[in-house]
Amino acid sequence: MAREIALLTNPTSGKGLGGRTAAIALPRLREAGFTVRQLEGRDVEEARDLARKAVDDGVETLVVVGGDGMVHLGVQAVAHTDTALGIVPAGTGNDAARYFGIPRRDPQAAADVVVAGRVRTVDLAKAGPTYFLCVMSAGFDAVVNERANRMTWPKGQMRYNLATLAELRVFEPLPYTLDLDGDTRHVRAMLVAVGNGPSFGGGLRITEGAVLDDGLLDVVFFHPVSKPDLLRTYPKLFKGTHTDHPAYEHHRVREVTVAAPGIVAYADGERLGPLPMTVTAAPGALKVLVNGDAA
Repeated sequence: MAREIALLTNPTSGKGLGGRTAAIALPRLREAGFTVRQLEGRDVEEARDLARKAVDDGVETLVVVGGDGMVHLGVQAVAHTDTALGIVPAGTGNDAARYFGIPRRDPQAAADVVVAGRVRTVDLAKAGPTYFLCVMSAGFDAVVNERANRMTWPKGQMRYNLATLAELRVFEPLPYTLDLDGDTRHVRAMLVAVGNGPSFGGGLRITEGAVLDDGLLDVVFFHPVSKPDLLRTYPKLFKGTHTDHPAYEHHRVREVTVAAPGIVAYADGERLGPLPMTVTAAPGALKVLVNGDAA
């Protein structure tokens, strides 16, 4: 009997990039002998319902075609199930694909990762009822994310760079209350990020050192710095070399509650909601298909 997988696409994403990417990956999956259930949601709610129905039906793998937002949607359906998550990147940031060594500009090569079927079990983080794979941002980075998501131009990483410059002109440090595994801290900070993985926003390694299968969350924050200093530090995020900055602080915990006035939290590029937000580690909650050494 042919193995059944589901291919979930947002055909309107990226001005049709999702649909075009799926059209390239689909023949490779069928040539490998899979029975492919094609799913196309007209909106997020329908896509989520289709994904959950496929998982309930016992498909071997749910393959999402899109960026980190589509991965985020797929994670909600497959968390704590036997269905693996496959990723065919077609987004802006593609941090999840980067984690697992999945080619980000070659749909056929990404489909080959699905065909190879190499499974890795990793953790997720859970904020309220919502799981996330990458990073929750809750400060300057979240404000930048809100602005970037409202922008229609430019595309790619440059959009985040411009949003960063725009917010930098007006942003001030925020008063936070953090509960780190029962240890309460009151701090003023530029940002707080909670990482299951090390990066977000297209390779910004804000929670450098985060390990996907250690059962822990990485909580980082930047104490107040001058705006020129923050601007100088920003490029270091792409290499993870910001960790030696004297304003940087890093903790590993199983649960954290983050509170600050007027801040909306984001995770995997998706809007979670206003703080306060409690995040807990969900060890071994996700089975994901990976490429080569990423296993």
